[in-house]
Amino acid sequence: MKVLLLEDVKGQGKKGELVKVSDGYAKNYLIPRKLAKEATDAVLNELKAKEESRLHKLAVERAEAQALAEKVASLNVVIRQQAGTGGKFYGSVTAKEISEELKSKYGIELDKRKIQVNEPIKTFGKYELTVKYYQDISGILNLIVTEKE
Repeated sequence: MKVLLLEDVKGQGKKGELVKVSDGYAKNYLIPRKLAKEATDAVLNELKAKEESRLHKLAVERAEAQALAEKVASLNVVIRQQAGTGGKFYGSVTAKEISEELKSKYGIELDKRKIQVNEPIKTFGKYELTVKYYQDISGILNLIVTEKE
């Protein structure tokens, strides 16, 4: 008998998998304990619809990430920093500051953990930072650090 597992069952499979088990095991153990349900046409259609929905959601997220990558790549993010003698900063420009600047100036919410700052930014200048938007979608963020007036 084919059943759809509702929970992880040791030795059979993970939740959401379609497995073939003996009739007695399914009727006397799995189904009464609500660990599985019989794989009828309705259940199979429901499973197929859920999978299509999941794939559609992934495609939408991927498209949004690609659009965001293109939008951010066209921007120049300017951060004004106060410096001491010799042009050295009192601190450094962090991913959090860059993320906040993107949100305040352009209305783009970007998680600071996605911005990769390889070494601390402690001098004025122009920087190209890598941003990881999605699993395999990365982009460039143009950062310009100038002196606070």
